Amino acid sequence: MTRSRSPNPSRSPRARSRRKPAASRGWLGWLFKLALVGSVLLAGLMVYFDAVVQEKFSGKRWTVPAKVYARPLELFAGLKLDKQDFLTELEALGYRRVTSVSSPGTVSVAGNNIELGTRGFMFYEGAEPAQRVRVRFSGNYVAELSRANGGKLAVARLEPLLMGGLYPAHNEDRVLIQLDQAPIYLLETLVAVEDRDFYKHLGVSPKSIARALWVNAAAGGVRQGGSTLTQQLVKNFYLSNERSLTRKATEALMALLLELHYSKQEILEAYLNEVFLGQDGQRAIHGFGLASQYYFSQPLSELKLDQVALLVGMVKGPSYYNPRRYPERALARRNLVLDLLAEQQIITPDEAEAAKKKPLGVTQRGTLANTSYPAFMDLIKRQLREDYQEQDLTEEGLRIFTSFDPIRQTEAESALTETLKRLGSRKGVDAVEAAMVVTNPETGEVQALIGSRNPRFAGFNRAVDAVRPIGSLIKPAVYLTALERPSQYTLTSHLLDEPFSVKGQDGQVWKPQNYDRKAHGDIFLYQGLANSYNLSTAKLGLELGVPKVLNSLGRLGVEQDWPAYPSMLLGAGGLSPLQVAGMYQTIANGGFNTPLRAIRSVLTADGEPLKRYPIQIQQRFDPGAIYLLQNAMQRVMREGTGRSVYNQLPASLIVAGKTGTSNDSRDSWFAGFSQDLLAVVWLGRDDNGKTPLTGATGALQVWTSFMRKAEPVSLDMPLPDNVTQAWIDGTTGQGSDPSCTNAVQMPYIRGSQPAAGTPCGLTAPVESVMDWVRGWVE
Repeated sequence: MTRSRSPNPSRSPRARSRRKPAASRGWLGWLFKLALVGSVLLAGLMVYFDAVVQEKFSGKRWTVPAKVYARPLELFAGLKLDKQDFLTELEALGYRRVTSVSSPGTVSVAGNNIELGTRGFMFYEGAEPAQRVRVRFSGNYVAELSRANGGKLAVARLEPLLMGGLYPAHNEDRVLIQLDQAPIYLLETLVAVEDRDFYKHLGVSPKSIARALWVNAAAGGVRQGGSTLTQQLVKNFYLSNERSLTRKATEALMALLLELHYSKQEILEAYLNEVFLGQDGQRAIHGFGLASQYYFSQPLSELKLDQVALLVGMVKGPSYYNPRRYPERALARRNLVLDLLAEQQIITPDEAEAAKKKPLGVTQRGTLANTSYPAFMDLIKRQLREDYQEQDLTEEGLRIFTSFDPIRQTEAESALTETLKRLGSRKGVDAVEAAMVVTNPETGEVQALIGSRNPRFAGFNRAVDAVRPIGSLIKPAVYLTALERPSQYTLTSHLLDEPFSVKGQDGQVWKPQNYDRKAHGDIFLYQGLANSYNLSTAKLGLELGVPKVLNSLGRLGVEQDWPAYPSMLLGAGGLSPLQVAGMYQTIANGGFNTPLRAIRSVLTADGEPLKRYPIQIQQRFDPGAIYLLQNAMQRVMREGTGRSVYNQLPASLIVAGKTGTSNDSRDSWFAGFSQDLLAVVWLGRDDNGKTPLTGATGALQVWTSFMRKAEPVSLDMPLPDNVTQAWIDGTTGQGSDPSCTNAVQMPYIRGSQPAAGTPCGLTAPVESVMDWVRGWVE
């Protein structure tokens, strides 16, 4: 009997069925382990993301650049202010013309009467309240200032113009706002357009994602996004613009965590301040607060429905819907938003139609561009860096208040542009560069600054950095040194304007010449300055001693260690226009040195006072000597090298100044002042080449055009106690009777005036004539 072999147990069906559950349990085990590891990793990732979210959102969310403001315009009865200049400044501040003023930021005009609703502002000294103000003009003056509801007002201060900021390396900028500062419709419009379920979801909206998938599938391309406002904030706040599933998943997780820790109001407020809304050169415009200023020149709280719709519509694509570059595209997008608001019954159809009829209303250019006033901003940065670190200026949101005057800056720019255009027919003028400094003589505050013939060019700042030979601008220092010695020199002392030479220690001979190559013989001291004679000025300076003249220059405010060479007496030394302004500031201010300043005060981002920059005054010269010098400089304008000014300026206007021309007309200078304005102008080539301009035919023409536009107050220095007026013969300089034909009145330091003259027609002393008459009668 044959025995059959048992099959291999390992091959039997029963055996196979018993091993199958064991294999399944192995895979499940691995899946469980992987799930466990994944959960641990996800938990760790969530903990990390949670820390990231809370650290930045609860701490300092943004680095905010320092904001730089112009001077605030202070209104009071008697203020010298042109009505049109006032309206121009209101326009720059974003005030809107209306028929009836009912809210801040609006203005109405009726003849010489202007009513406006001021916005209020936090200054260093405290808050200026918003109020309705009436201003009545008479000529170029404010005749009356009152409250709109009645009652005279002593003074009202407008908010200052925001000039720009000092930006960090990433060039982000924003004006931080709170929810209660948002205008009506902004929050509703934003939610309606970007995230209808914002108040319902927990950071991620499956409904929005499904709707976006459906719309995009039907359109055959990306037409709608599924991201919530919270996800958008997370992407902008924490992540990059990379398009990947990993970034999208991270965004969703962080959005959930953000919603877990913070309220909808906090998230919405952060979104309002973070969202990207445009690019201004290298500077990124973030948040609705800054966008409102950038596109409309208005605070966010003043925006109307149509303006709100435009900004919210731009969230989808700030570059694509840029209203300055693509107005038609932006208009269509704005109107679509308005239709959407009407569809969701946030506004009525009539309101939507009325808003759609309005123009875009954006300003011609961004008012916050940091290149608007590059020369002045450069000066501000230099002065700030003496007291603050770079990080303080670019991240702490400091508020810098300056002396910048937009009206004066506009006048200076216009004068320069018009004059260069008028002189453009002369060969070589197109290669001439320019710089200009305008200050207040009494305070030393810089009101306007131009660093290039193109005032918007943010390059080499010639007003501060172009150190050039000043030529005859130094001569007032020579004559001031002489007039401080009244026992030796008066305005009518005789000088010889004749050729001479001086041999230096190195054996070289210095032989000055007059500009006209002529000698003028015996002249009065004041005539040497008025006509800018080199020969008589150099002889006088050598008599006084070059070191003495350089000492006077230092007391005037010029901090330069120049060698005591004779050529320094005729301006061989170099100064920048800003340094020249500092020198002439002391002359214009009656001998009181007032260092130039451009910053008034600094506040923290929260409005707390941080630092003030008060006026510093130091008497450097006797007022009598300065009075005589100013008299001679007025004669420069009446009868000397500056007399062409009265072809454009009224004869009643008293101004003083001095022309300056360096060798071969390489530099054209003029420095001059009235009672309330001092301006220095320089024209020349960057390569130090020759120009077709002298001080009188170039820089003086710019200065004159500026003064004509600015309409300054006549120079009126009070007569010092040690100065007296005396009548002299204008030909001989001897004392004269006032009734004589050649009699002129001149100021003298008391004790230095000539003896009184005889009555006209009499050659003998009065006493002798009377004795003769008595004898004849007898």
